[in-house]
Amino acid sequence: MKLKCLIIDDEPIARKLLQEYIEETDFLELVGVAENPLKAAGLINSIAVDLIFLDINMPKMSGLEFLRSAPTLPMVIMTTAYGQYALDGFELAVVDYLVKPFSLDRFLKACMKAFELKSLKEGKSSNTKSDTHHFFVKCEGRIEKVIYDELIYIEAMANYVILHTINDKMVVYLTIKGILEKLPANQFMQVHKSFIVNTNKINTIEGNMLHLGNTKITMGLSYADSVTDRVLKNRFIKR
Repeated sequence: MKLKCLIIDDEPIARKLLQEYIEETDFLELVGVAENPLKAAGLINSIAVDLIFLDINMPKMSGLEFLRSAPTLPMVIMTTAYGQYALDGFELAVVDYLVKPFSLDRFLKACMKAFELKSLKEGKSSNTKSDTHHFFVKCEGRIEKVIYDELIYIEAMANYVILHTINDKMVVYLTIKGILEKLPANQFMQVHKSFIVNTNKINTIEGNMLHLGNTKITMGLSYADSVTDRVLKNRFIKR
């Protein structure tokens, strides 16, 4: 699953940075860019949009005015250089609030919230297992069945991937981006540019290392916070 994104920002530098971040993120797809809300309104009505990156301070109509005036909107992540508007944004039910300049890591954290909300809305978190618990791939001339619960992690190697299951390894001619789009988002997550893991198989988090049984996988710097938040969410008991 990919989130189709629209940028609404009057600053060229801010638009360029957001475009670069979106291109770096596998589960995001840029479908439109607008300099102000008035131009964006036509785009929203003509193309499918899942997530809007909305600046606050813009001429003619501010981002907050746009939010208040629109009857229905896709998910919104606010982007602004002014932190004092955060409360207004959250009162209008935005997904997150990014204060410029923000890092790729902070951007990813906000986008993961949107991705999880979209997954829940589509019923993936509750229905994936009841609908299907496996998929098929072509491996060494055969069509092989892969059970989600038996797939521990996926490793990218050039133009193919290695599926590491409980009992086997399968070399498959696919990209890591391509296979990630087909996996249930509530169970699998990219943790490094070269690794996807089954989050149910994570036993230990040690620094930037994930332990999956006897296997250790390094988390990429831009993924670490999102992975930790996702794995520990509502499950971490502390004093």
